[in-house]
Amino acid sequence: MKNILLALLVLLSSLGAGAQKAKDSTAIKKVLEKDAATWRSGDVKAHAECWSIKPYTRSFVSLEDGTCYDVPPENIVNPPGGRMGNGGFAVLYNFTFSIQKKHAWVSHDEVSVAADGSKSYSHEIRLLEKIKGQWKLVGQSIHIYKPG
Repeated sequence: MKNILLALLVLLSSLGAGAQKAKDSTAIKKVLEKDAATWRSGDVKAHAECWSIKPYTRSFVSLEDGTCYDVPPENIVNPPGGRMGNGGFAVLYNFTFSIQKKHAWVSHDEVSVAADGSKSYSHEIRLLEKIKGQWKLVGQSIHIYKPG
């Protein structure tokens, strides 16, 4: 009888953990989608809400030609004029999550469609922390490529 109760307890606790990870992955996707949408719409305040700048925050971006940038964290939440708000939209897909309590990393692919209809493609790794119950970006690595 004790073994059956123990097995049932283990099963129920693992179901709860799975449900929490599903909630976290959904919340993280929403943050990533908000990050993409607010960048394109030029909503600096809403975009900054997606981030928590830490001493270890990094944002690496590599372009198709091999050029690589280490974007200063201040430019993420308070970008210089003309860097954001150019319209368009992004489609994020092919998510892989690793969620460990209050820390997560997510890899995904993105197709960015500019206001003129031109497209760019990227593989992205995003680092997040759960702060006061909310997932926030703390770092990223974005690699832009040409498909095919």
